[in-house]
Amino acid sequence: MSIEELKSYRLNSMEEPTDEMLEAIMLGVQEEARQTTIKAQQELDRRFNEMKAEIERRRAERQHQ
Repeated sequence: MSIEELKSYRLNSMEEPTDEMLEAIMLGVQEEARQTTIKAQQELDRRFNEMKAEIERRRAERQHQ
């Protein structure tokens, strides 16, 4: 199945999708979910590291007072 065929199909269409179409759609959804999860984990890691750095900065500030 070509990308054009897949893109032309709409789930609200009156025609039933083929098994090949459903598989392609679900693989696309799977990959998109995987990428979203990776991006969310990266953002969580970034925020966690940012908070760790802020805590260290404040501790160092208090020790120098």
